[in-house]
Amino acid sequence: MSGGSGSLVAEGLAVRLGGRPVLQDVDLTFRPGQVSAIVGPNGAGKSTLLSCLAGLRHPDTGEVRLDGGPILGVPSRERARRIGYLPQVSEIAWRLDVHTFVRLGRTAYRGVFGEDPGDVKAVDRALESTGMTAFSHRDVTTLSGGERARALIARAMAGEPAWLLADEPLTGLDLSHQIDAGDLLRRVSREGVGVVVSLHDLSFAARVGDRIVLIADGRVLADGPPAEALRPDMLASAYGVDARWLDGEGGPLLDVLGRAGRSS
Repeated sequence: MSGGSGSLVAEGLAVRLGGRPVLQDVDLTFRPGQVSAIVGPNGAGKSTLLSCLAGLRHPDTGEVRLDGGPILGVPSRERARRIGYLPQVSEIAWRLDVHTFVRLGRTAYRGVFGEDPGDVKAVDRALESTGMTAFSHRDVTTLSGGERARALIARAMAGEPAWLLADEPLTGLDLSHQIDAGDLLRRVSREGVGVVVSLHDLSFAARVGDRIVLIADGRVLADGPPAEALRPDMLASAYGVDARWLDGEGGPLLDVLGRAGRSS
């Protein structure tokens, strides 16, 4: 799989929906080879930020730059090659075998003469790296939640993107499948791909993310390593809760004590 040597940058992003500010003055720079986890309360602007980073939404002000140039200036076909985007999807409607489903990730490479010569190898690599080779002939609609998550990531990675943007990819997965998917995201990043993922579970974000971006009310409250970005005072500001971190065998665990400012 091909990684990226450049950066993905949000400069002064602001978005309003229905007259309400959803993103405000967001400045962020993402680098390849790391997992950046975007966290925040419901309605914080996580999904809007990801759609802007993918070039799917025009911000009202500011811009997103990919490898130094405006992302909206990159032709959609080329953008699809460089960015793999996973929106919030809970179901797969098409009755396709897994191999065919993953091959859809190569659509941006197909010209008037059909498949690109690299399609077969790219699909095989994506299936292997996600542990889905043995499922190649399975109907994708019969997969379990964890298998479905891996198939979706494999489809995105078949396009050999420099960036993988995923909006709540762990929603609906049980704990063991969340761990598998998290390990997969980290493995993808170690291959040089820049991974930007929105997550609800703060403990899981702390385990998976090399970097945490905490947003609330459309603004970036904290940006840095998990231990810095998810300090108790930051969580009180973003979520309105008193919380502390505990040492767990598998990583840090968040212990929520109650509403901020209330005695227990």
